[in-house]
Amino acid sequence: MFQAVPPVKRCKMIPSNSLIYWLLILLAPWFSPQFVVAEALKGQVVAIADGDTLTLLVGSAQHKVRLTEIDTPERAQPWGQKAKQALAAKVFQRTVMVQVSGHDRYGRTLGRVYLDNRDINRELVEEGHAWAYRQYLTDQDFLTAEALARDLKLGLWGSPNPVPPWDWRRGKRKAKPRDEDLATTSLQCGNKHFCKEMIHCAEARFHLLTCGVTSLDGDKDGIPCEALCN
Repeated sequence: MFQAVPPVKRCKMIPSNSLIYWLLILLAPWFSPQFVVAEALKGQVVAIADGDTLTLLVGSAQHKVRLTEIDTPERAQPWGQKAKQALAAKVFQRTVMVQVSGHDRYGRTLGRVYLDNRDINRELVEEGHAWAYRQYLTDQDFLTAEALARDLKLGLWGSPNPVPPWDWRRGKRKAKPRDEDLATTSLQCGNKHFCKEMIHCAEARFHLLTCGVTSLDGDKDGIPCEALCN
């Protein structure tokens, strides 16, 4: 005796003009594997090329890693060797985690390096061994860390007229006189609140960081009066 087979229930299609349909379309990429689990490499640091480049051994494979968010002096540049030594002191022959964000045109892995809970990229800026790399910056906190290191004259900021590595690479190896050297009177908090009232970058930075005149930093990137300080 044959048993009747119940009819197959058809799934209801979501109309393409419905809100749920478009929400699913927009959110679908975020549930793909590359978004759920960010790429990371864990291995031992076996070589230090300079202050912002290292070689990571993962199993039997070596990965050349360029630290993101930062730019350290070139090896032939003043403070270049000290920046390299600083990175080596932190991570050489240590096991680190690299949060990978991509690869550059030279085939290097781009990433943020962590030793336990320490953000090595940021430490290098905080201690005055590196600049925040403005051209490729994604974390604005690095600008604040750089400004603080500069104010405290830590690391390379204790040297006269440090040259940003990107200018050094373009051949601009002679730094402009520092704004501090152009000041003829001591700075003090007063009634100045706008960039048009500032004489030079040093005065603008003083009023932003010391006096708390936040109107000088309209885009909140940690740099006051870009026309003066860029």
